[in-house]
Amino acid sequence: MDHTNSLTSENTVVGFIGTGVMGKSMAGHFLAKGYKVLVYTRTKEKATELIESGAVWKESVAELAKESNVIITMVGYPYDVEEVYLGENALLKNARKGTYFIDMTTSTPSLASKIYEIAKEKEMFSLDAPVSGGDVGAREARLAIMVGGDEEVFAACKPLLEIMGQNIVYQGPAGSGQHTKMCNQIAIASNMIGVSEAIAYARKSGLNPEKVLQSISSGAAGSWSLSNLAPRMIAGDFEPGFFIKHFIKDMGIALEEAKAMKMDTPGLELAKKLYDELAENGEENSGTQALYKLWN
Repeated sequence: MDHTNSLTSENTVVGFIGTGVMGKSMAGHFLAKGYKVLVYTRTKEKATELIESGAVWKESVAELAKESNVIITMVGYPYDVEEVYLGENALLKNARKGTYFIDMTTSTPSLASKIYEIAKEKEMFSLDAPVSGGDVGAREARLAIMVGGDEEVFAACKPLLEIMGQNIVYQGPAGSGQHTKMCNQIAIASNMIGVSEAIAYARKSGLNPEKVLQSISSGAAGSWSLSNLAPRMIAGDFEPGFFIKHFIKDMGIALEEAKAMKMDTPGLELAKKLYDELAENGEENSGTQALYKLWN
């Protein structure tokens, strides 16, 4: 199939499924660029702002599928992805030939490959394109986007991905985007323990944590979490840029994938254990920076 016709705002109807903390901002960028945007999400209230800005509400996944030629999904869990793509009234049963699917949910590499294969049989195109950057990255269109699928499909969709993010890298065949996101989550998991311990140590030793951050965040200890989430820890702001319950889900996927490759991940195992403890304490809907509460 020829992918040379560019997906412009004149010839593209973007269907967006999942308008939560990040999806809402991501869909909003398409409206701002003049694209026609159809939205569906389980809780209609979450789409109110988008509808007020010009998005068109659709009553079902099937209805949205029939009227879009690019469909972007940003839902919660792999079982949500499965339901949206493979269920009875789902995307793959209702979309037209030639439709592009971009799943930006963090899901399993095997499910990404399955969706890709079924889409291919139906002469549709699928990319797994999970993101990193949280609520801020989504709002400012600065997300890192890691992409798996066919390279020519990636090339066709890249201008659309550029509306939502900046660091956009093609990683390889279907499932590669999800595997890359697992690398991202593994790196964050242990780092969040380090950031929490550092801020707790600063407090307990009588230092001013803000001043400590000033010194350490631009040196060898620097990280996205240290720069963006440590200030929230210090301020006692545990609102979700990224939910703990979703991070636990991601770490679970990474642990399973590592196990399948016969690989030990002690840092990841410890982080998962600590986050499970937080969730048991009722913090599953807090942001990942609430890990700090275990030391506070």
